[in-house]
Amino acid sequence: MHPFWNSVVKILPTWLAPNLITLTGFMFLVLTFSLLSFYDFDFYASGEGRTHVPSWVWIAAGLFNFLAYTLDGVDGKQARRTNSSTPLGELFDHGLDSWACVFFVATVYSVFGRGETGVGVVTLYYLLWVVLFSFILSHWEKYNTGILFLPWGYDISQVTISVVYIITAVVGVEAWYKPVIGIVQYRDLFTVMIVGCLFVVTLPMSLYNVFKAYRNSTLKHSSVYEALLPFFSPVLLFVLSTLWISLSPTDIIEKQPRIFYLMVGTAFSNVTCKLIVCQMSNTRCKPLSLLLLPMTAVVLLVISGVVQHGEITVLYIWTAIVILTHIHYGVSVVSKDTHTQTAY
Repeated sequence: MHPFWNSVVKILPTWLAPNLITLTGFMFLVLTFSLLSFYDFDFYASGEGRTHVPSWVWIAAGLFNFLAYTLDGVDGKQARRTNSSTPLGELFDHGLDSWACVFFVATVYSVFGRGETGVGVVTLYYLLWVVLFSFILSHWEKYNTGILFLPWGYDISQVTISVVYIITAVVGVEAWYKPVIGIVQYRDLFTVMIVGCLFVVTLPMSLYNVFKAYRNSTLKHSSVYEALLPFFSPVLLFVLSTLWISLSPTDIIEKQPRIFYLMVGTAFSNVTCKLIVCQMSNTRCKPLSLLLLPMTAVVLLVISGVVQHGEITVLYIWTAIVILTHIHYGVSVVSKDTHTQTAY
């Protein structure tokens, strides 16, 4: 896609800030997520006998997704073109990318939905974690090797997603009910592609790149403990969120899947952004993100049954806290970086 992006960036005015391009692309994803939240909040709209999402929404989703993907590809080129590349731009770009994971997954989920012809909400929860783990692997590589190897499958997946949205608008969600080959349905293909990409491509390549750095004596962290530090907080987040859905008194994942996914994806992004800051500043990654301390208390309160009748309210409040905390963290980092650059 680089030839296409090279052509697009030439159209952009030189006064257009790269970070504004990054933010605009991200907001297209948020807008798509919001549209689908309105028309398919509980992921039932694509089921048989349900009121489906209007075709124009899928067309908008396809266009918005492609625009977001394109802007994500040209922001760095615009920075180099205008000699405005900064560490802040890198953090802003990859930080929003980490948050975008949950919007991608939740929006694609609406194509198949839940029910007999769709994917279960618990299955989608684990698929979300596959995507999140795939994302953090690349940044774990950079933390240990100093080089960011972006997964090549990203370009293919984004173009495919955009095309799927447009196809859905033209032929309707009913087209995805039919099997691809034999008894294999599109939902199965969707699941296999996500899981396969992790275990066949992303994970082996990450391990190989880290091993190559070790063999060449260029590994930045010599001990296994230090090398694995970036995984501590994500693993704890996974354990806490999985405990919540597994022991939920009200089966929260069935009642509020969209909000639960949003909470998990935002908390993950917060953890990942701190790892990215450590990469940029060549500092040691902290083993525990402070955000997970109150989350531990929330999960314990929920699974103990103390707030059984108010679990949904607790989820909404905690999700709002996580989002506001994440935004506050981002603003704080940007402010500190801006003040530092001004001082120099």
